[in-house]
Amino acid sequence: MSLRSRRRSSVFERWFKTLNSRPPVIESSQKQEFSKPRSTGRLVILSGPSGVGKTTVLKQLFATCPLPLVESVSATTRPQRPGETEGKSYYFLTDEQFQQRRSQGEFLECVEVFGRGFWYGTLKQTVTSGLEAGNWILLEVDVEGCTKVLEFYPDAITIFIHPGSREELERRLRGRGTESEEILTRRLEVAQRELDASTNYQHIVINQSVEQTATDICEILQQAENRN
Repeated sequence: MSLRSRRRSSVFERWFKTLNSRPPVIESSQKQEFSKPRSTGRLVILSGPSGVGKTTVLKQLFATCPLPLVESVSATTRPQRPGETEGKSYYFLTDEQFQQRRSQGEFLECVEVFGRGFWYGTLKQTVTSGLEAGNWILLEVDVEGCTKVLEFYPDAITIFIHPGSREELERRLRGRGTESEEILTRRLEVAQRELDASTNYQHIVINQSVEQTATDICEILQQAENRN
């Protein structure tokens, strides 16, 4: 090998070592992947009159819909019942604890149910942490609660589960046989106001079949996901 060739070889070796010592270049697509913000979930508000079958529909929905659905856990002042779990069934608070949190603005919405002296409410932190984790939070509230929650989450998906008619709802309530005529009359009065307000919801689903209603709600949510 000539001296000139050896010099070229030496220069090449130094250049090659320098090249290898440089940090790897990250393509712009890779940079975007590393800096991609954490995805957030969606808030879904479900309402419907007492006796329409919300609990049964939600159970079916959680069992069949592939979305990461999580039911929001409410806080309440009513006594814990056998079989209920703290933090899963409800957050059980004393009346003093509930009112303190209420005065501090920790609730998205809260209400005293049917004048029995027991309060129920949705804690802001419960919803916020669930959404930040990327979950779809299902919040079951009445029409007044829906209005309050929309003040904080105006882009929430709102769904009203409808019995089809007031007469059908009355038939279902009487069929349960669990309430006095006085309580039944009051439930129907409240139900009528809720049915009147159903037109304020983005979606109305008539519950004629639990399986079909759950399927309809899941399709609504999947369509909302595809639009994002």
